[in-house]
Amino acid sequence: MLVKSTPAEQRTVLYNISWETFEALLRDTGEDRGSRFAYDCGTLEIMTPLFEHENPKIQFDRLILVIVEELGIEIKSAGSTTLKSRLANRGIEPDNCYYIQNESRVRGRETLNLETDPPPDLAIEIDITSSSINKFRIYSALGIPELWRYDGQNLKFYQLLDGQYIECEFSIAFPLVSVNDISRFIQQSKTMGEIALLKSFRTWIKKSIA
Repeated sequence: MLVKSTPAEQRTVLYNISWETFEALLRDTGEDRGSRFAYDCGTLEIMTPLFEHENPKIQFDRLILVIVEELGIEIKSAGSTTLKSRLANRGIEPDNCYYIQNESRVRGRETLNLETDPPPDLAIEIDITSSSINKFRIYSALGIPELWRYDGQNLKFYQLLDGQYIECEFSIAFPLVSVNDISRFIQQSKTMGEIALLKSFRTWIKKSIA
């Protein structure tokens, strides 16, 4: 077992964990636990997010809600829902994830089964410190088409092509939004009031689609 502690995240990594044990831990710890799991073929990382991790998560979610509201797009927010596939022997709990293109296919659903349901169209992963697990491999195995990854300073957009994530400049879900656009407002969130930030972002979106 390896334990890492930082002001942003606390990580515990366990090895040789069976799928059955992973499922039991999910069931026994419940949905209200403060930690998040990432499972990759027997390796389990348990991450407890702290303030430096959680505040960007909230900012991303708010920016996305402004985008879809101004564009008139319906979404289904899935938050940090456990995304898992026994067939792939992998599972993960993103910081945020959303159904956008496939929103109508999961509207009204109370549970998700990635063996039969489509995966979320967009996932957001915040890793202020380095993870011991290759999360790209997990997300690709689960078929997540788009991933935004933020390390506390740098934001990158990725799209899934032929089983591999390729860095891209513009979002697939929101083609008018570039990584530089979102990165600029996320950086401003560090020094700007949250309400002022949202007002500024909404004004920018309105001008972009006018």
